[in-house]
Amino acid sequence: MTASEEIARTLGLEAQARPGLRQRWIALGLGTALALVALALWWGRDRPVDYETEGVSRGPLVVRVTATGTLQPVTLVEVGAEISGRVEKVLVDYNDPVEAGEVLAKLDTEQLEARVLQSRANLAVAQAVEQEAQATLTEARNRNRRAEELARERTFSQQDLETAQAGLARAEAGLASARAQLTLARAALESDGVTLSKAVIRSPISGIVIARNVEPGQTLASTFQTPILFTIAEDLSEMRLHVDVDEADVGQVEPGQHATFQVDAYPDRSFEATVLMVRNAAREVEGVVTYEALLGVANPEQLLRPGMTATARIVTRELEDVVRVPNGALRFTPPGSPESVGEPMPGEQRVYVLRDGEPEAVPVRVGLSDGRYSQLTDGDVDVGTPLLVDVRRETDARGRRGS
Repeated sequence: MTASEEIARTLGLEAQARPGLRQRWIALGLGTALALVALALWWGRDRPVDYETEGVSRGPLVVRVTATGTLQPVTLVEVGAEISGRVEKVLVDYNDPVEAGEVLAKLDTEQLEARVLQSRANLAVAQAVEQEAQATLTEARNRNRRAEELARERTFSQQDLETAQAGLARAEAGLASARAQLTLARAALESDGVTLSKAVIRSPISGIVIARNVEPGQTLASTFQTPILFTIAEDLSEMRLHVDVDEADVGQVEPGQHATFQVDAYPDRSFEATVLMVRNAAREVEGVVTYEALLGVANPEQLLRPGMTATARIVTRELEDVVRVPNGALRFTPPGSPESVGEPMPGEQRVYVLRDGEPEAVPVRVGLSDGRYSQLTDGDVDVGTPLLVDVRRETDARGRRGS
């Protein structure tokens, strides 16, 4: 290379001396791009879609309704204080078993006992007054009898007779008043005795203490509302599961149906239950309407506790031998534009089968569903017919799996 050519190459004058070189490189790049596009089109055209299928089957179909709720004791009693006073003793605590009539707590009875003593004294006074009135009546009767005898013998004036008769009437009225006062005194004593007995808080049922809301020394004021001291569950070996059933499902739930449920405390264990009733009162929360169903639950191991949240699955229908289509086939639509069979009729759905390597829609009608399968009631598919449920992967024209 001469010195002049080296200088021209350094200054970039060589490219100017060969103006056709740039054009040739541009043409080569465009040709390569067109070739790649053509290859991609050929590759995509020659790689048919491979579908995942699941066959129409025959077998059992169990229809369930799912609902959530909480566990509660069969009988839950809140024990309160009917009188005011200071709590002197609390004899039970959480989870203690109690028998009906057992003492749970005691209130201070000093004032109540004083009131009972006063009522007893008032009763004694009323009894004495009644006895005095009885003696006065006896005296008045005797005086009146003698006055009547003397009046018949005309040795007693009419005025004296009338005075004796009036005295008898007053004595009878006095006895009646004394007897009424005696009745009031007895009632007051009985009332004070009942009030004194209420200072001892007893359990109305046999069960387990699940809540205690009182401490010794606490002052209770039973004025407008009874203070709740204890909550007692009658028997935790039998419980009730209260669940909220959606209004769309409540028509399927009936007493006697079997159910299973799970709780978070034992995620790997399923518990049995039976529907006892479905209450007619509706509940509406944020526009969602539900109905409360009551399920009976056996709890012999007492693993379940009041207030636990449970998810129940109520068996509403059990079919032993039906033709089933997978729900995945009812939801699946192939990519692209498969051959059309027209719009489905009301109540119809579509499933897809492969005909000559292409998906073809088949109208079907289905009935009950368990969430995975639906009962086939009408449709041109037989048991064993593979239905398209998903796109798995692609294959090339020679059957090799693509990446």
